[in-house]
Amino acid sequence: MQEPSLEAVRKLYAALIDAWNHRDASGMAKQFASQGVQIGFDGSTAIGPADILEHLDPIFKDHVTARYVTKVKSVRSLGSDTALLVAIAGLVPPGKDDIAPELNAHQTMVAAVENGAWVIELFQNTPAQFHGRPDLLDAMTDELRELLPS
Repeated sequence: MQEPSLEAVRKLYAALIDAWNHRDASGMAKQFASQGVQIGFDGSTAIGPADILEHLDPIFKDHVTARYVTKVKSVRSLGSDTALLVAIAGLVPPGKDDIAPELNAHQTMVAAVENGAWVIELFQNTPAQFHGRPDLLDAMTDELRELLPS
């Protein structure tokens, strides 16, 4: 059994984040498998590229969205055609140059090969609130701030 290209999985995630940062709903949706699932920061769920596009398009049309700053923490193979990526993410609000810690998140992506190409089967964006543990939120924010342009 051949190991999947973990670099290709990183590039898939980067394409998803880049599409968000460019307010490109279509660009995001096309990264997903035919039955790929997106679970948003607020718990909303969309399944498949058409549903994901329908969900994201009004967000970008009706709101000025924050820009992601992300750090991949791990990528590992789950088999010859499946991989798991785990990342942390912060959001820089429009007009600001720093991360809003209250919007930090853990991001999980399951990728698989569909019709010969890597696609997202699951992308989940979970708020990192660390109830009662502000030191963990501070540490995550500091780690993400290291990635901000100086």
